[in-house]
Amino acid sequence: MKREELIRYLDELLEPARFRDYCPNGLQVEGAGDVQRIVAGVSACQALIDAAVERGADTLLAHHGWFWRGEDGRVTGFRKARMQTLLGRDINLIAYHLPLDAHSQLGNNARLAALLDWRAEGRFGEQDLGWIGRPAAPQTLAELARQVAETLRRAPLCIGDADRRIERLAWCSGGGQGYFEPAATLGVDAFLSGEISEHAVHLARETGVAYLSAGHHATERFGVQALAAHLSARFGLECDFIDIDNPV
Repeated sequence: MKREELIRYLDELLEPARFRDYCPNGLQVEGAGDVQRIVAGVSACQALIDAAVERGADTLLAHHGWFWRGEDGRVTGFRKARMQTLLGRDINLIAYHLPLDAHSQLGNNARLAALLDWRAEGRFGEQDLGWIGRPAAPQTLAELARQVAETLRRAPLCIGDADRRIERLAWCSGGGQGYFEPAATLGVDAFLSGEISEHAVHLARETGVAYLSAGHHATERFGVQALAAHLSARFGLECDFIDIDNPV
């Protein structure tokens, strides 16, 4: 498949132009013109790049790419090492950030709902990145925390009464702690995100809305994995998802 065809398809699928993002979406580093083998992962770190080299990939597909707003733009140190590896092996870097959080089927929030058997009922917050819905059946916060731990293979940090009955909940993967206050005004019993801020602990205690902080990496493994599987099924591309462990 030609690189330009793949980027055109991904842009149509994920609609990056709809989002005000913190980084460029789509092709970030140009490599080989023909795409046959893709390595996918959460973040385009050196370990993931090395995994792409080891597998003979021509394309790296990530959720967290490069060139973030406000970062030092000089290509030195670890930035030089990363870019030198990609350019030296003619490997494309393709990354989609907020578009891959938001997609209604392949996005991180959609995949979280599917894996945890939650019934999505709507969106909320800036750029509609927050999701709201219900568990398959009412459960206590302790039961919800156990389900999340089993599914994500990581025990969440929980703020709230373990016996609280959870009938409605909201969620936003990754660094979605800013969506907690809007979620709390919607009458939910719990909110899940990848991270939690200091002030959110007090807000959870004062509102009674439980907060589950389940890990930025842990909550964002599933979107890029689903996207890679989709590309493999649709175009016959070889796609390997590599999970580079990250405790945060």
